[in-house]
Amino acid sequence: MSSNRGAIKKPLTWRERLHSLRHVMPLLTMVWETSHALTVATLVLRLASSAMPILQLWIGKLIIDQVVHAVASPTVDGHRIWFYLGLEAASVVGTDLLSRFTTLCDSLLADKFNNQTSLRIMEHAQAMDLSRFEDSVFYDKMDRAQQQTATRTRLLVVLGGMTQQVITLVSLAVATIAYSPIFLVLLPTAILPSFWGETRFAMLSYSLLHSQTPERRELDYLRFLSTNDKSAKEVKLFGLGAYLLARARNLFDRFYADNRNLSVRRTSVGAALGLVPIVGYYLAYVLILKRTLEHTLTVGEMVFVAGAFMRMRGVIESIFSSLSLIAEHALHVKDLFDFLAVKPTITSPAVPVDFPRVLRSGFEFRNVSFAYAGSARPVLRDVSFRLNAGECLALVGENGAGKTTLVKLMSRLYEPTSGQILLDGVDIREYTQESLHRAIGVVFQDFVRYDFLAGENIGIGWLDAMDDATRIRLSAEKSLAADVIEKLPHGYDQMLGRRFDGGLDLSTGQWQKIALARAYMRDAQILILDEPSASLDAEAEHEVFRRFGELTQRKTTLLISHRLSSVRMADRILVLADGGVQEQGSHEQLIASGGRYAKLFSMQASGYLP
Repeated sequence: MSSNRGAIKKPLTWRERLHSLRHVMPLLTMVWETSHALTVATLVLRLASSAMPILQLWIGKLIIDQVVHAVASPTVDGHRIWFYLGLEAASVVGTDLLSRFTTLCDSLLADKFNNQTSLRIMEHAQAMDLSRFEDSVFYDKMDRAQQQTATRTRLLVVLGGMTQQVITLVSLAVATIAYSPIFLVLLPTAILPSFWGETRFAMLSYSLLHSQTPERRELDYLRFLSTNDKSAKEVKLFGLGAYLLARARNLFDRFYADNRNLSVRRTSVGAALGLVPIVGYYLAYVLILKRTLEHTLTVGEMVFVAGAFMRMRGVIESIFSSLSLIAEHALHVKDLFDFLAVKPTITSPAVPVDFPRVLRSGFEFRNVSFAYAGSARPVLRDVSFRLNAGECLALVGENGAGKTTLVKLMSRLYEPTSGQILLDGVDIREYTQESLHRAIGVVFQDFVRYDFLAGENIGIGWLDAMDDATRIRLSAEKSLAADVIEKLPHGYDQMLGRRFDGGLDLSTGQWQKIALARAYMRDAQILILDEPSASLDAEAEHEVFRRFGELTQRKTTLLISHRLSSVRMADRILVLADGGVQEQGSHEQLIASGGRYAKLFSMQASGYLP
């Protein structure tokens, strides 16, 4: 779990805050690419909306001046008053319609943007190396990128709203400056302290949220354990419920305490700084009233200037608030681009070698070593061996010997720390990842249980034949999964797993048959089977391996199994220990040599003897 509890990230400097704004333009580019039409519509609507405040204030001035004039001179025609009143009513209706359509366009654009961004995050995660998913720092980055979707949407609205407010401010300023230029200096000066305070606390809020990421992931994991069907059995039988709740409650309490302290400070400082713009507003109001009493402003002009000043105060506060929010939200956008900036280290060559249609010599490991990131102790050291084309090679060894790691190296999910892996005499890095992966049918020990339809569970093994019902059934028959599926209420259309409505769960052994069928879906030249019978009963295991011998003919096969009786059918057996190949040969040769394999086989065999 998190090892940095209580560690609050240092607040960002102003330089770092301004630097985060560089991500705003790439974000706007993403918005434009999401929908040209909605982006243009939003801009046009906001442009029209920005002109409405000054228009309504000016119409109000005309109405008041006309009323005052009519009262002073009863002979004046009052019809113009009703005309101005009609214009004002029309502008109010127009403002309401513009607001509604702007909200509609904002909502549609935000939905499309969120969908596109989520898909982009998924796509980028899929392109990452397997080793990235074993790195907690990468998980923190991915979690922050995924969690801040709502913040990025708010940033779009804030940016649009600020653009509208800036245009409104310009129009109000141009109209007001003719009456008293001092207002343009007084307003920003009065509002700056509040802007500084809000911006500072926005940064502190981001820093706090950023520092809580590992613990929030821990909380998500505790939620998962408490609500997932896979862990429900042990949670109940081991009485873990209260323990998990206590850990979650401790995290919730810590989050609440940190957030409460920051919120109290923010409110206290904000209340003090908020007095400054109030004083500035009433100082300006005094100046307006003084000029009116001196007859340098008409009553209508007084109302217009006072209204414009009040609007400008609100607009400037809104702009400063928007700038503060943009600075804060830009940091969350930075989290998105920080994640998207992570590049895979395992890539396909710019000019790849064509993958062989038929393997001729097979695989060769030359002095391959591998160590996990951050570990000084290598899992494999100077491993050298061959897997000939059409050969079935079995890997045997104790847990932690590096068998599954070797499989991941062969399928290029990992890169060797040193050494070279050749396929038909060519370094596998010279082939595209796609061509190598398409040539491999694999069942991992920790195979995935997809909560899909039974047929889909098998069909995804070869997406090109996803809709080929005949091929799916043949693959199921090869793995003995057909007997399982045909007994389900809806057969191959049965939803598997408990996650979705109508789903049925299978036993681990039945799931393993489904996983085997998935590997058989592709007519792959290379088969990699990591403990393919670990969850099968003895009868099913015997039948699987009987068929396995037939199905692997002329295929290059790598088999891993702890059950040494299952590897006897292999052409050759490699015994891994202490990070290297200790023994190799056929079953008979290894038994005759009396080495590690013979001892392991004897130990397992003794368990079946009286």
